[in-house]
Amino acid sequence: MNTTLDEITRKIEASLDSIRPYLKADGGNVKINEITSDKVVRLEFVGACGNCSMSTMTFKAGVEAAIKRDVPEIRSIEVVNLTPIV
Repeated sequence: MNTTLDEITRKIEASLDSIRPYLKADGGNVKINEITSDKVVRLEFVGACGNCSMSTMTFKAGVEAAIKRDVPEIRSIEVVNLTPIV
């Protein structure tokens, strides 16, 4: 089945909506920057999530897991402003 970019975007947004309350509780959020033609999603953490030292864990345990579960046609997920763990 060939899923359109609009359908994929809607599915990703629905997936992100399931975890946004947790991000917003800490003053942050996440937005879609880009979905490439080869089904790579590029996200951006905003607000407090943009510079939080826990953003890598939040991405792996929350955002990435939710999208992979809800939108299996996505090949990979990247965050353009992920704060490295030091």
